[in-house]
Amino acid sequence: MRRRLLGGALALAAAASLAGCSDGGAEASGGPRLTVDGAFMPRPVNADMAAGFFTVTNSGTADQLTSVTSPSAERVTLHSTEDGTMREQDAFEVPADGTLDFSRGGNHLMFEQLTGRPAVGDSVEVTLHFSESGEIAVSLPVKEATYNPAKASGQGHGTAHPAKSGTTQEHHGTVRS
Repeated sequence: MRRRLLGGALALAAAASLAGCSDGGAEASGGPRLTVDGAFMPRPVNADMAAGFFTVTNSGTADQLTSVTSPSAERVTLHSTEDGTMREQDAFEVPADGTLDFSRGGNHLMFEQLTGRPAVGDSVEVTLHFSESGEIAVSLPVKEATYNPAKASGQGHGTAHPAKSGTTQEHHGTVRS
């Protein structure tokens, strides 16, 4: 009987100490809480370059998208488009309790020196690197070259802005989406 009581007490103590190590720590700390959806890549029209689009939703504090990597391209760069002019950016702000939108005619990824030409129905894997949240792995399904979810749903473009240049970034942990 004593062994059962001791075993039960130890199990209860272990459970209580593990409860303090739950994933709720990120929410309790008030850090960024990111989700990525709407990801896609239009079928590339040439063998060297492609574009990528998605939306990052943040239900926490501000973060910053600092880079993107993919085994499908030698280089993936971040771009903004204003007044029809495309500019490469070092990073993009992900506002607190807001969104960062990468959509046709606006912010987008550029895949340079593709390692292969993806076809409709394929998926391209990318890793988004954030200054606070670390890494998020995302799969971009390849759609028809003319695919545009914003036109189909009547939605407009987001209002995210490039981050200020010259910031040194440090990545923490890995988050899978």
